[in-house]
Amino acid sequence: MEREQALERLNALVGKDLRPLAAQYTLTVFTPSGSRNKGWAGHVIERYLGLPLNSSRAPNFGSWELKVVPFKLTHAGALVPKETMAITMLDPVEVIQKPFEESHLYMKLKKQIVVARTWVDQSESVSLVHKVATFDLGDGELYRAIKQDYELIREQIKTSGFLSLSGKLGRYVQPRTKGPGGNAPRTRAFYARTQLVSLIFAEPVIEVPGSGIE
Repeated sequence: MEREQALERLNALVGKDLRPLAAQYTLTVFTPSGSRNKGWAGHVIERYLGLPLNSSRAPNFGSWELKVVPFKLTHAGALVPKETMAITMLDPVEVIQKPFEESHLYMKLKKQIVVARTWVDQSESVSLVHKVATFDLGDGELYRAIKQDYELIREQIKTSGFLSLSGKLGRYVQPRTKGPGGNAPRTRAFYARTQLVSLIFAEPVIEVPGSGIE
């Protein structure tokens, strides 16, 4: 599907609740044990656009990537990113071998559609689509800043090892642990800091009446 076609379809979802769509597509929001499926909203959007669920590291629509991020309402009445946005897994061998322009991180950020959904409560009682934005990394100041983050992470792996990576690194993109804690081995992924998510949605995100978050 071309990005322009997907953008048109996704804009038709603005103001609509994703929970009924999850039921329609028989996607699990909570397991029988009560654990939340963290990626449920993204899976709903993928099914809505006709994409089978997959875990490929390539952009999930070929030439462009789809991301869904939760936004929350502040006491001041503004919608802001609730958390960082996962971009792609971090393979230390690949990062050392490949420059930024050939990295999976670059491929994932190069051309995107990002969907902002509301997060209301732990039970995910309602989650409206509030805004849809396109993002192209381009070759300007932001590109150079993210490339610098990548090179910083790359140098950290070279000099101090993969396990030394922490979320303190990077201005816009940070490396964070994934998987179980304790003594178990943990993988790492690239995450977009909330500052980058906010830049993607350059205009204020306006609340949709009836969202249940006023």
